[in-house]
Amino acid sequence: MSVVSARSGTHPVDRSQSFATVGQMLLAAVERHTGVALRSKRDGAWINVGYGALGADVRAIARGLRALGVGPGDRVALLSSTRPEWTLVDSGALAAGATVVPIYHTNSPEECRYVLEHSGARVVVCEDAGQLAKVAAVRDRCPALEHVVVMRHEDAEGCASLGELRSRGEEVDPEEPEAALRRLAPGDLATIIFTSGTTGPPKGCMITHGNFLATVRMYEASLEFGESPVVFMFLPLAHSLARVTQMVALDIGATLAFWQGDPALLLDDVRDARPTHLPSVPRVFEKIHARATGGAEEMGRAKRALFSWALATGASMRSAERGATGPGVLLRGRHAVADRLVLSKVRALFGPELRMALSGAAPIATDVLEFFAACGVPILEGYGMTETCAAATINRFGLARFGTVGSPLPSSEIAVAQDGEILMRGPHVFKGYYRDEEATRESFDGDWLRSGDLGEIDEAGFLRITGRKKELIITSSGKNISPANIEARLRESRWISQAVVYGDNHPYLVALLSLDPEEAPALAARLGIEPDVAAMASDPRVLAEIQRVVDGVNASFARIEQVKRFALLDRDLTLPGGELTPTLKIKRAVVYDRYRETFEGLYAR
Repeated sequence: MSVVSARSGTHPVDRSQSFATVGQMLLAAVERHTGVALRSKRDGAWINVGYGALGADVRAIARGLRALGVGPGDRVALLSSTRPEWTLVDSGALAAGATVVPIYHTNSPEECRYVLEHSGARVVVCEDAGQLAKVAAVRDRCPALEHVVVMRHEDAEGCASLGELRSRGEEVDPEEPEAALRRLAPGDLATIIFTSGTTGPPKGCMITHGNFLATVRMYEASLEFGESPVVFMFLPLAHSLARVTQMVALDIGATLAFWQGDPALLLDDVRDARPTHLPSVPRVFEKIHARATGGAEEMGRAKRALFSWALATGASMRSAERGATGPGVLLRGRHAVADRLVLSKVRALFGPELRMALSGAAPIATDVLEFFAACGVPILEGYGMTETCAAATINRFGLARFGTVGSPLPSSEIAVAQDGEILMRGPHVFKGYYRDEEATRESFDGDWLRSGDLGEIDEAGFLRITGRKKELIITSSGKNISPANIEARLRESRWISQAVVYGDNHPYLVALLSLDPEEAPALAARLGIEPDVAAMASDPRVLAEIQRVVDGVNASFARIEQVKRFALLDRDLTLPGGELTPTLKIKRAVVYDRYRETFEGLYAR
C-alpha cells in the first residue's frame, strides 16, 4: 500500500486530556485564565474583552440556545465574517452541546441553502442584514430551520438579536448546559465543516470532539507561544485552520486580535494589533514580498545594492544560527547594520512583537520563505485538510526545511502510496462526510485517509507536496505536471495577482494571468501609460513586461514544465465571481470552464 511513512517522535501535551468535549475545554479555559481574551477595533480604538467577561457571555449564549430548545447534537449554523461575535457564538453553542455548522460569509444564498438544508440546522446566527437577506431568500427550502438570530441589534427586525438570545437564557438553570455536555462523548460531533468546493460540491466533514481536542493538543505540543501571546485573526473562521487556531489560543490563554474586515486595511490592522502569532494563507505573504522587492526595484542603484546586501547578510545569519558554532562576531556586526538599515523595516510591517507566522491552505514559494527568514520573520509552512481538522504536518521553529510542509504533528502519521498519494491517520482524522457514505468509503484506504495530494517524504521524515492528484496536467506526450508550484512562482512577481496553468492533452503549457490591481499603477508609471487595468491587459508594453516575468520563471523549470504562451485577463480573479475559494485558492474547474476559449485560443496562434 505505501512505500514511505513517517510519524512524530514526540508526544502531545496532556492539558486537554481530561475533557470529553470542546465545550468543557472552553469553559475550563475561561475559568483558568485572566487578562484579555478578545480584542477588536471600533471607531479607531481597540476594545478589550477579558476572560471573565468572555466566560459570562459564553454561558449566557449557551443558556439562550437551551431556551430555544437546542440540545446535544442539534446543529447551530454560523453565517458571519471573522469577528469577536463569531468566537462568542461558536463557544456558546459548543458549551450548550450543539454541533456548530460554519458557513462562509461570502457564500451565495443558494450555497447557504445547501449547507443549511444538508446539515439540518435548527438555528442560524447571522452577522448582519446582508447575511439575513441570504437566509430569508432560501428559508422556505430549509425545513429544519426554526430560529434565525442576528448579531447586531439594529438588524433584528423580524428575528431575535444576540442580546435578546442572552436575555432568554436567564430563564434557564445555569447548570443545564454543563449537564447537557456531560451527556456527550468524545466520539460525538463537535462541528460539521463544509469543504470549500474546489473540485465539486462541498462535503460536510464530521469533526468529533475527540478530533478537535486531539488537534488542539498537537498544536500546543509543536508550537512555541511564549509569554502573553497575541494571535491575529483575519482568516475565515468557517475554515478549519482559523477555527483550530482560535481554540488553541483560548485554551492557552492568548489574546485573539481581530481585523476590521476591510482587506485594504489588513496590513494596518496587523501592525496596530502587534501580534506575536499570525496564521495566514500564502497570498498575503506573497503580496508583502512582492511589494517589498518591487519597492527595491524602484530605488537607485546604491539602495538596490544595499537591499540585496542586507538580505544576503540576513540569510547568512539564519544559516549560521542553525550551525553548530553559531554566528561569529564579524557576521553579528554586519547583521546589526543590515537589520537597522533594511531588515527591521520589513519586520515592522507585521508590528514589533511578531514571533511566528503560520502558512497553510496552498503552496508558498521557497523564495518567499527565504526572504522573510532573512528579515527575521519565521514563517512555518504546514499541511492538512478539513478532513484532518487542519493538522497533519508542520515545520517547527528552528527546524524548518524550506520546500517542505514539515514533519508529522504528535500522534499524526503520514505515508505515501505507490502512486504517490499522501495518506494520513491519527486521532485528528475526521469521522466521515455527513450524509454521504459513498464519499466516506472512497476517502479511506483501510484506516488511512486518502488526501488526493501527491508528495514524497525525505530521509528525515519531512513531507514535500509535489501536486494534487485531480489537478495533474497530462500533456499529449504523456508527461505528468503539477501546476501549483509553477503558479506559485508566477505569483511571486509584483505585477501578477493570479496564475492558472493549463495544458491537459496538449503539447505544452499555457497560462491565464491577471494583473495585481494594487501594483498596476506602479507598472503603468514605469511604462508611461494610463493606470487602467482593463486597458493595460492588451497593451503591448505590459505584455512585454509580463513576458519577461514568465521567461524568468521558466528558467527555473524543466522545458516540459515551462509556460510557452499566456493570456492576460482584463480583471482579477475574484471570490465573489466564484473563481476563488474563501482562502483564495483557485477553483480550477470553474476557471478552466469559464475561460476555455481563451486557453484553447493560445494554441491556435
